[in-house]
Amino acid sequence: MQLHWIDLLIIMAYLVMTLFLGFYLSKRASKDLSSYFLGGNTMKWYMLGLSNASGMWDISGTMWTVMILFVYGLKSAWIPWLWPVWNQVFVFVFLAAWMRRSNAMTGAQWISFRFGEGRGAKLSYIIIVVFALVSVIGFMAYFFEGIGKFCTSILPYDLSFHLGSFLVSNEQSYALLICGITTIYTVKGGMYSVVATEVLQFFIMTISCFVIGYIAYTAVSPAQIAEAVPKGWGNLWFGMDLGLDWSSTPYPLVNDKIDGDGFGLFGALFMMMLFKGVFASLAGPVPSYDMQRVLSTRTAADASKMSMSTILVMYMPRYLMVAAFAVLGLVYLMPEIVGMGANIDFEKVLPLAINKFVPIGFKGVLIAGLLAAFMGTFSAVVNAAPAYIVNDIYKKYVNPNASSEKLIRYSLLSSILLVAVGIVFGFNAASLNTLTLWITSALYGGYAASNVLKWIWWRFTGYGYFGGMLEGLIISTCILFFKQPMLDLAGIEGVVPDIYLFPLVLLFSMIGSIVGTYLMPLENIEEVKNFYKKTNPWGFWGPIKQMVMQEDPGFVPNNSFGRDVFNVLVGMVWQMAQVVIPIYFMIRDQQQLAIWAMLFFVSSWLLKKYWWNKLEN
Repeated sequence: MQLHWIDLLIIMAYLVMTLFLGFYLSKRASKDLSSYFLGGNTMKWYMLGLSNASGMWDISGTMWTVMILFVYGLKSAWIPWLWPVWNQVFVFVFLAAWMRRSNAMTGAQWISFRFGEGRGAKLSYIIIVVFALVSVIGFMAYFFEGIGKFCTSILPYDLSFHLGSFLVSNEQSYALLICGITTIYTVKGGMYSVVATEVLQFFIMTISCFVIGYIAYTAVSPAQIAEAVPKGWGNLWFGMDLGLDWSSTPYPLVNDKIDGDGFGLFGALFMMMLFKGVFASLAGPVPSYDMQRVLSTRTAADASKMSMSTILVMYMPRYLMVAAFAVLGLVYLMPEIVGMGANIDFEKVLPLAINKFVPIGFKGVLIAGLLAAFMGTFSAVVNAAPAYIVNDIYKKYVNPNASSEKLIRYSLLSSILLVAVGIVFGFNAASLNTLTLWITSALYGGYAASNVLKWIWWRFTGYGYFGGMLEGLIISTCILFFKQPMLDLAGIEGVVPDIYLFPLVLLFSMIGSIVGTYLMPLENIEEVKNFYKKTNPWGFWGPIKQMVMQEDPGFVPNNSFGRDVFNVLVGMVWQMAQVVIPIYFMIRDQQQLAIWAMLFFVSSWLLKKYWWNKLEN
């Protein structure tokens, strides 16, 4: 693909600007670890919300989302429930406030707040650091795979080279270049740099969404879309079967993709997504950039508002872009995509559509926006991860009296080391889809049991947390490397999505949690009382609640379980409306557009009345 010099100039200007911001803000970040990793807890909640939205708007995820909309139609709106995407609703309704009250810097430091300093607490502290680093490396490999595939489809130059006898492919060379630039400005400016560049990136991405949305809306008619897709493609609802068959279209090969994903029995998949989703959402954010944004806010109420604003500003623009690329691909690119034959790659719908439809000038803005989507997410992970090495290992166990200058210097070196390890794994990544399904279904599955119990059960101990997390990591790693032999041994044929193994992961994790908890008596009763009084969660806290109320008669326990459940259900409808409204707009389904617009306004009003108005600092 050839780019006009205007487009190249826009892309270069964007890259230079992000580097400039990183170096410009480096002085603020160098004060201490709190400034470097949390911005000193001084930033506005809406700025952190924009930053968090930018961090979640990654190019790999966007390519994947375009692909599933292209293949599955409106039913693809349910597939991100694999994560589940509505974990953000649980976070803004109540978990963000609970988490922020700790005044911790990292997820591991929060564990010390929850379990204290006993031996079990130290084991749980270590295991959450290990989990954080494993998940960070997995995400970096995921990002590396996605940005390389995107750049080689868009940028015109061949950057492949030989490193000794090893060939670094064009995809890998582009990924190395973009990851390198992002790492430089992130390690230089810390959290200030990440937020400033991500806010800039958010606005570039939003402009890009409206540009491609306009192009697709004017280039594709409803009749063309209807002619290109099978019956049921535009229907959000489903039965036990997916109800989508491409055999009646000129492109029956698309059915092979559906069979390969193992999503044919969609009703069973949906029930599993709900089952997994409740546990994964109640567990709270994994120790990564989302948790870091929560801990960076000024107050508990700000943490809740920040998490809500992430959904509000991100979903409609992003899905306008996703819908635009999908319909352009369906109407104009299907022969080219199916023509790939055995090497068909639906994840290339997005870059192929940019190549064919976006005019000079706008193409540079759009590519800069999509690069921003990658760089925003990658920088957020790069900034969050070193805190677990420097703050939670080096400062806590090796050199508690280390100077701020030394800690920040080691943070920089840790960032570079983690990026290097993530890139090594990225060189060996199979595909975006494989990485996505493993991260969402297996790795996060191992996180669920221990991290649900930590919020709601007074008797849960550090030993229990360690046991549950260790079992989860072991079984999820076995799924990654030995899934197919395990299925063969059990006599199971065909494609089995990782999410169907979630109950097995949850069972092992839960057993590890309960056995670990009852191995030893509750050794840190004072720390548990302090956690309960400060965090004030609902759940099974009877004995602790009685002790706290005896010591402090003025303490008012949390009785908002019913309201929180109601707000979560309303929030899920509110979030889903923001997903489907841009898609219905793009395919011109006016009736469904009106219905979901009404649901969006009603759910917004309910959240304003029963959530926003109830927030407490």
